[in-house]
Amino acid sequence: MNKIQIFNPGKVVFGADSLDQFVADYLKLSHRRLYMVTISPMVEKLGDTLSQFTAAGVATCINTTIVDEPTFDDFERLINEAAAFEADSVVGIGGGSVMDIAKLIAAQLHSEQTVDEVLSDGFRKKRSTYVACLPTTAGTGSEVSPNAIFVNSKGSKIGVISPELVPDAAYIDPALTMTVPPSVTAATGIDALAHCLEAYTNKFAHPVIDLFALEGVKLIGSSLLKAYQNGADAEARTNVALGSMYGGMCLGPVNTAAVHALAYPLSTEYHIPHGLSVALLLPYVMEFNLTASPERYAAVAVALGSTATGSQEEIAHSGVQIIKELIKNCGLPASLADVDIPLEAVAKLAAGAMPIQRLLKNNPREITLADAEKIYTSAFNLQEYEEKI
Repeated sequence: MNKIQIFNPGKVVFGADSLDQFVADYLKLSHRRLYMVTISPMVEKLGDTLSQFTAAGVATCINTTIVDEPTFDDFERLINEAAAFEADSVVGIGGGSVMDIAKLIAAQLHSEQTVDEVLSDGFRKKRSTYVACLPTTAGTGSEVSPNAIFVNSKGSKIGVISPELVPDAAYIDPALTMTVPPSVTAATGIDALAHCLEAYTNKFAHPVIDLFALEGVKLIGSSLLKAYQNGADAEARTNVALGSMYGGMCLGPVNTAAVHALAYPLSTEYHIPHGLSVALLLPYVMEFNLTASPERYAAVAVALGSTATGSQEEIAHSGVQIIKELIKNCGLPASLADVDIPLEAVAKLAAGAMPIQRLLKNNPREITLADAEKIYTSAFNLQEYEEKI
């Protein structure tokens, strides 16, 4: 059995009115200067929250400029603002990008280390600034993970991973996801599903994390389409949010694998949103992997609702088909051709994915450069591609 280390927030609140619980908990603390990273649509919703902070003598500084995956330049801009504000606490209320940058700001606010030093040596001292996270999408699981993803000056995605990035508290209120558009619901939901699926089928899978991973597959697999079709479906939103949280709990001890490694170049080279990049590759990486771990992929298929019979490999294949149908029914593109990526890009995409060994090493089947090219090519669904051109 592999040794794992699990770092979770000191407090996790899940369910209705969790935002109110955050306010009540925060006001019991001694902090008086709160730096808030959020998204513009949330500001109006936070009116009552901000009024309560003001009445309690808590000053707030709100930043809503993070709308895409954050760069390290974004981080420098925001941390300078937070330092000038003399923030003594940080909260991220938004999607993964918002929460990721909030976590790194808190870790670096009173640190003499540069980001480059953190990337090469890790954090030299413990984070001293309080940070809480409240997700408004069900996707990244950043609210409970030690991970934060940034884009560097070369356009490559870099993962900053440390226990210092685990929030002090996470508040998951499914109501905050109710107004997320269907397309974003679908893409972020598939990303959360992939977190769970890749953790369960991982080379370094662990029995403790298997519990979170397989339950996350069940919850998201059974409810994502319902949440996509009816954003006001409270039960579906709750199930997907819980599954996303479970996926986040998988990211520190086990992490993802080839799906995410191969998805990264789609985002950096073609600016495809992360969740959609994952959806475009998930079934094709599954097809490549399942011969290396048919029992695990068969268990995933069953968790997704498959009633197929036969060999473990046959049952595993039924799971791939369920994923393809879920992606299609959620209105997401089914092939790289559908997002206008040219077939000639395969070699460049594969070359871009191979350096991401921190994830590729977790894959149940080794992936060579030629294998990566084969997976990208399969993701074009060549018959449809030829018809399109």
